[in-house]
Amino acid sequence: MENLLARANTYLNKPKVAAWVFLSPSILCLLLFVFVPLFVAFGMGFFDITIFFKNIRFVGVANYRELLHDQRFWNALKNTAYFTACVVPGGTAFSLSVALYVQKNTGFRRFIRSLLYVPVVCSMTAMGIVWAMLMDPTIGIFAYWSDILGMRNFMFLKDPNWAMPLIMLMTVWKTFGLSMIIFVAALQSIPEYYYEAARIDGAGALTQFIHVTLPQIVPVLGFCIVTSTIQSFMLFDQTYIMTRGGPLFRTESMVQYIYSRAFSLSPFRLGYATAIAEVLFVIIAVVSLLMYRFFVKKEAGGMQ
Repeated sequence: MENLLARANTYLNKPKVAAWVFLSPSILCLLLFVFVPLFVAFGMGFFDITIFFKNIRFVGVANYRELLHDQRFWNALKNTAYFTACVVPGGTAFSLSVALYVQKNTGFRRFIRSLLYVPVVCSMTAMGIVWAMLMDPTIGIFAYWSDILGMRNFMFLKDPNWAMPLIMLMTVWKTFGLSMIIFVAALQSIPEYYYEAARIDGAGALTQFIHVTLPQIVPVLGFCIVTSTIQSFMLFDQTYIMTRGGPLFRTESMVQYIYSRAFSLSPFRLGYATAIAEVLFVIIAVVSLLMYRFFVKKEAGGMQ
């Protein structure tokens, strides 16, 4: 028995074996709660399944054919694409602009960095509730300010034309701090002698930014844009809390429509909702891969 325990102890003390032993709980959790559900979800798209899992029928690609004629699906896809196309470039540009200002390690700018990062650590749900109250046309402080500025009866989130832009504004305010901190770290890692050489050659601030700063932060820029794109395509919390997808479905996102088809709209069609989720997965994967390849090429060849 002692010999067996000694052999087991020797085996477990090998670095590779010890690494697998410590990784095994995390790997098991990933298998049970990520990969297995993902595999099952891809299969559910080919079935007609309700939330009660009764009368399950195999329907093949019928769910996907139905998507082609589902106007609400196309509306949700359009809203999500519109949100992503505005928030990603706008949020990235704003984050980089602020990072350029606060990158110096003075006491005041370190304080500003900390202050601007606070919204990131707050819950999106909580921030959605707060902003919905602020923009309430009856009791919100923004309505009071708009009346003072002469914009009377401005409906904010109840206006179909303004609801999505206001949600975009709130999202950029809530999320830009993370990209800002990442950009600050990237900017601080650029050697100062690059800028000294550029100034000797007579380069101004804009030229230095285009030909020195941008090429040096291409990998970080790509990371921020790709992750922001993925997060934007998964838009849900703020639209669900602030507008419930309204008014007139102008803010309903893909994820919110998936949730509605599965858990809100009778007969709670899990199979159809899964088919929509799979389409969203493919869109995110394709867009992310294309953007990744683009930034890899830019990193290899510079911002040319």
